[in-house]
Amino acid sequence: MKRTGAQLIWEVLTREGVDTVFGYPGGAILPAYDALVGYENIHHVLTRHEQGASHAADGYARASGKVGVAIATSGPGATNLVTGIATANMDSSPIVCITGQVGSAVIGKDAFQECDITGITQPVTKHNYLVTRAEDIVRVLREAFYVARSGRPGPVLVDITKDAQNQEVEFIWNEAPIALPGYRPDLSALPEEFDRAMQLLSESKRPIILAGQGIIMSGAEEELRKLVEAAHVPVALTLLGLGGLPDGHACNIGMMGMHGEAWVNTAIQEADLLIALGMRFDDRVTGDLATYAQNAKKIHVDIDPAEIDKNVKVDVGIVGDLKTVIATFNERLKPQKREAWAKYIDESRGEAEQHDILQAADEGTLYAAHVIDELRKLTRDDSIIVTDVGQHQMWEAQYYAHNQPRTLITSGGLGTMGFALPAAIGAKMACPEKEVWVIAGDGGFQMTACELQTCAQEGLDLNIAVINNGYLGMVRQWQEMFYDKRYSETPISSPDFVKLAEAHGLTGARVETVQEVAPAVQASQGNARTILTEFRVVPEDAVYPMVPSGKALDKMIRRPRKEPAIRQDT
Repeated sequence: MKRTGAQLIWEVLTREGVDTVFGYPGGAILPAYDALVGYENIHHVLTRHEQGASHAADGYARASGKVGVAIATSGPGATNLVTGIATANMDSSPIVCITGQVGSAVIGKDAFQECDITGITQPVTKHNYLVTRAEDIVRVLREAFYVARSGRPGPVLVDITKDAQNQEVEFIWNEAPIALPGYRPDLSALPEEFDRAMQLLSESKRPIILAGQGIIMSGAEEELRKLVEAAHVPVALTLLGLGGLPDGHACNIGMMGMHGEAWVNTAIQEADLLIALGMRFDDRVTGDLATYAQNAKKIHVDIDPAEIDKNVKVDVGIVGDLKTVIATFNERLKPQKREAWAKYIDESRGEAEQHDILQAADEGTLYAAHVIDELRKLTRDDSIIVTDVGQHQMWEAQYYAHNQPRTLITSGGLGTMGFALPAAIGAKMACPEKEVWVIAGDGGFQMTACELQTCAQEGLDLNIAVINNGYLGMVRQWQEMFYDKRYSETPISSPDFVKLAEAHGLTGARVETVQEVAPAVQASQGNARTILTEFRVVPEDAVYPMVPSGKALDKMIRRPRKEPAIRQDT
């Protein structure tokens, strides 16, 4: 059975279970797009920019747990994918990006729209390929999916020359398991590692579990719950780990890190044992490494051996899949009570919550926290929240309650502004039955606002909340705190967001008071098309608490008692 190389692309995607791809056509990938016409089982979403395609594939992967797929042409089409690929790489998101390349005969000769995309993306992919022969397409694409989803997931790029897409070859599908000599993840932990870990836990009086995204990616939520309930260990979560343990669980003490809860960071600094599960001890979590949890023994479990001892030296390092490792912990665990430790954390929490803006008297001033709090009250536990990057991202993490996994999709490691809208499109395509909310700032939203037309063309019913404070908020906050309020290039103007939505054939609304928030949220819910609601909030509010860069984790700047001034619109 002969097929062109272009047809082979879709044959492999079909057999890999792909039903949705995100992309943008162009000359070097045109044979593949021509062949797509014969594969009605695959739905192609035409984004308005290739960066939108890679973010959408990422959002699809995070929401579904499957591999997301993006496709683009050579040259600028391929380079426009790079930000999305780097975002997926930092957050271990499994995506496969397929790009067209100029004909193999003119590679290296500066042909029109030629670009060494494999060279460009080598540092930000888990692996990449250049394919110049049609007979290699099936094997390479199968390998790409295997590499993307196995071990620590990540992005893989496959660059296919135009002549390889046009060649005809016999289509042979090999069902044999993928075997790559240079890629054989060893996920078998040693028995003595478990023995030492259980000894440290049994001796600990003040342990804390640091739960990262690995809990969600391995599907270890139930194993984690059993562990913490038997051992009575409080759990602090990373930003990407939110939802790994229900927000309302008695052992869930909240988010750690630069904008984590004050009582959480203080408890970490005072702990005698840290058990890090599927997290990487990045700088936003640890603060100053020289002062980080100095009195604590440390156990680190991760699927990637490169993460063990990379940032924080640990006493026990276990490489393995979290679901299996935690299940083994549970088999060996001796139940314990740690009531004094739990009481101490609860008392610290009560004191810290007095600084919460939601505890302040209602003077009619609209804060972003009010918007997030109403979303928490009015959305279901399985609603998916997709945030952009900045202050609103941290406020969402602080004020929204994530009780299920894969309900928060955000750019953690790379911090990519413009991520939210296209990633939400991918999440909605993956989970059409779920309510999906975009929470974005006025700055980041404008970076990929063109994808509103993708929402219109696809007939999606997304809910978009633009938190408009008239600034690049997080950068302005740093300028306020560390640069004597020199707001250099952080005030930002915006289009009329209501009219912008309407120009795309969508619905727009505007909210300026606390009393208008709940009705606006309810009006957006259950609508048959995308609704963009602009929330005009206090312009100079800040995210509290905040650990200044380079400071110890417990040296936090707290919310001052004096509230920021009411917004004065001009």
